[in-house]
This record gives sequence, structure tokens and C-alpha cells, in this order.
Amino acid sequence: MNNKQPFWLGIDCGGTYLKAGLYDRHGNEHSIERQPLHTLSEKPGRAERDMHDLWQHCAATIARLLQRTGVAGDQIQGVGISAQGKGLFLLDKEDRPLGYAILSSDRRALEIVRRWQQDGIPQRLYPHTRQTLWTGHPASLLRWIKEHEPARYAKIGCVMMGHDYLRWCLTAEKGCEESNISESNLYNMCTGSYDPQLTRWLDISEIDAALPPIVGSAQICGEITAQAAAITGLATGTPVVGGLFDVVSTALCAGLKDEHQLNAVMGTWAVTSGIASGLRDNEAHPYVYGRFVNDDQYIVHEASPTSSGNLEWLTSQWGAIPFAEINQAVASLPPAGSELFFLPFLYGSNAGLDMTSGFYGMQALHTRAHLLQAVYEGVVFSHMTHLNRMRERFRDVRVLRVTGGPAHSDVWMQMLADVSGLPVELPQLEETGCFGAALAAQIGTGLYATFQEAQRSLRYEIRTLMPDMTIHTDYQRKYHHYQLLIEALQGFQARIKEHTL
Repeated sequence: MNNKQPFWLGIDCGGTYLKAGLYDRHGNEHSIERQPLHTLSEKPGRAERDMHDLWQHCAATIARLLQRTGVAGDQIQGVGISAQGKGLFLLDKEDRPLGYAILSSDRRALEIVRRWQQDGIPQRLYPHTRQTLWTGHPASLLRWIKEHEPARYAKIGCVMMGHDYLRWCLTAEKGCEESNISESNLYNMCTGSYDPQLTRWLDISEIDAALPPIVGSAQICGEITAQAAAITGLATGTPVVGGLFDVVSTALCAGLKDEHQLNAVMGTWAVTSGIASGLRDNEAHPYVYGRFVNDDQYIVHEASPTSSGNLEWLTSQWGAIPFAEINQAVASLPPAGSELFFLPFLYGSNAGLDMTSGFYGMQALHTRAHLLQAVYEGVVFSHMTHLNRMRERFRDVRVLRVTGGPAHSDVWMQMLADVSGLPVELPQLEETGCFGAALAAQIGTGLYATFQEAQRSLRYEIRTLMPDMTIHTDYQRKYHHYQLLIEALQGFQARIKEHTL
């Protein structure tokens, strides 16, 4: 590569991979380096990450990217980070990692969330936070630590989330980036700031002093330290911006800008997002709002950890079946042709806290192909739960843009189009996390004035799959049966509780 050419570095820290990408001033991706991440699950429901190892992995990934491409550290004009949202990354009062980081898919706070629901806490918080209460929220996890690990709780010096921690490792500057912290239940959506009333209601007000300053996505929040430069190959003094919640990064790169489009992200989490120009009261559902990158805009979304992570787990148990082979198996069967169902709740549910995963309707006639088809259908049906709710909020939606691993499967995407009845648009962008983070860095270093301007500059192909409305009718029948199965199992869980009391 030209040793004078400027580049921007985008880092994406997801649930399963850490990636680093190089982008030029025109948004062209020059190279991506990936490294798998290890999730620790030492007890049922736990999802943790070693913070020291994460930083070492991040530094090594950056170093390998620069070494492989021959790009010098001083060619990097700015650095941005996109990461999985929520979860909890703690430093102690001496600025050392305080135990393992807890990821958003962790379920240890389930009983606390149940207790809060019984006490009406979500209803009290929602007008201020515009968030539901989830087990993986920083607020829920902090309360769990207070109750179960009081010695650790007393040592908390700084509360952060994933990209905040990596930014601190690079710069030694603390901050919570706004698009992510706005969805923590520690942030007042109406005032745009932390709210001590929230921590009082949650009985975690001791952490108020440990909340670092809120920083903007494109705000320069520090510079690469000499220590970070030594192990990454980046140049000391390179600016690092706040970064992005990965859902926001994806919506930005997918081109969402008004209420005519929705974006579905299919990964560990099933996320359906839209862009709104303001907050609304008295809506049909308690929609989750977060701060978007543009002034006076919000990202509205429905989400649950019920997407393609289910397929990854299941196929790993069967010996890591190639994706092409899975698609071929599913395509060999008639659409909606069986009464076999899969509930994609291995990592959590959007059908009640107690719901777990499983197949229903299995008979000896069913093959592995039927099981795989049921997984594809179950993930799509779970996405439909969120999509249908979002369409009550966004009534003028004409298309659904989809990103994530399943977007590489025409079989799966055609199923989504057929079930939803919407055209499915597939932006031909490989790494929306890295790219969005790099865009934030480009804005922070002055290449673009605003995210709107950066968004207008995006050039990429979009493939469209149109729904088959004949098959749509068949899928709607099966989706209705899926909903009836969910209702029946909810009744089963209620009976279990009755007999347990």
C-alpha cells in the first residue's frame, strides 16, 4: 500500500469475533483482520469475558492488520470502536479490571428483574429511560453484584461497557459513549444525562460517582498512549473517538434515515430498528429508544438474543456443518412443509423470562434437514415478533434491510421475505461494525462535518428479494401455530410456578 495514503481504523467487538478494518477517505475497505473471542460460561446462565485477554486480543488484532498490510501507524488518522451493547465492564478504584466483564446475554440477574417487575419498577423507569428492564442491562448486573458480591461492589471505581473499556485501554481516558449508555437504564432519555433518581429507584446509587463522562460518537475522547502504541503499532497521539453501539453502527451503514425503512440485524441478537425524529408517549408497546448519531434523532428497536446464535450453537454440537450445506438442506424441503417447530431461546427469550429452547412436533420421519429448516423458521418467527411490533410504530414501512450472517443465505432471506410479506434489501457491506466505527473516526477528525454528510457519501450495491405471496399464506399459517405453541408453553410455565410455590 501507498505509505503516504491516509487510513481510518474501525474496530468491532462483537459477541463472537473482534475485528479491525482499514478504510480510506472514500469509505473503501482495504483489509479486515478477525480474531475469535472466548465467552466464559462457568455457571448456567453466565456469559463473561476476561478483560485483560480482550485487550490483548484487540491489540494483537490491530498489530496483525498493520503488519499484514504494511500500513504504518502514522498513516492512521483516527480510530473508532463499535461494540456489543449493554453488559458491564468494571474498573476498580486503582483503574484495574474488576473481575470478568459480564456480557449482555448473561442471565444471572433474572430473579432481580422478576422482582423488579413484581414491584412495578419497569413502569416507573420507562417514562424516563425509554428502556425495558433486561437481565443484561448494566443496571440489573450492578444490582446483582451489590446483592451477591458486596466486596466487589464496594471496589467499583468506574462503570463502562465494551467499547468504552477498549477506548480506555487505548487512551487511558474514561467515558461512556452516548448511543450505548443511553440504553443502560442509568440514562434519562428526556434530559440526555445520567439521572440519580434512576439509581435510587434501583437501589444502586452508590455507583453514581463511578459513572464517567458521557461522550459523543464522533467526539475525540483521547489519544493513543505510548503504552498502547508499543503493542498495537499505532502512533502515539492518534485521536480516538467515542464510537458506536453496534446496532447504531449497522443502522447507519444500512442507510436508515427515515420512517420508511426498518433494519433487521441477525446475529446473536435479533434486532429490528427504525429511526424516529422524537419521543412519543402512549405507544402500543414499550419500545426501546436510544440516542442515534444525528441530532434530534433516536433509534427505536425491539431486540432479544433469539437469532442465528441458535444455529451456531446447534451446528457446533453436530460437528460444525458448513453453511452452504445447511442452506442446501433447507432448500431441498418445501417451504412451511412440516409441523416441526423450533423455539430459538437458547440465550434468552422474547416470549417471557421463563421460556427456554426446544423442538416440538418431532417424529421419526423427520431428518436433520427438517431440524435445520425448523431452526431457520424459528429464528424468522422470533424476528417477526419484533417486526410486527415495530410496524405498529412505523406504519409507512416499505422495505426491510437486513444485515448479519444470515444475510449471506438467499434461502434464509427469501424465507424472511415470504414470512413478512416485505421486500428484503441486502446491502452488500461485509463489516458494518468496523465501517461505522471508521465513519465516526472520519467525522471526528474532520473528513465529514456530520453523520448525515457521511451517510450521503456511502456507495454500495443493494440486492432485493421480493416476497412470494402464495408461500406467504402458508408461512402465516405456520407462524400462527408457532404463536399458539408459545401461548401453550407460557401456560405450562405458569402451572410449574403454581406447583413450586
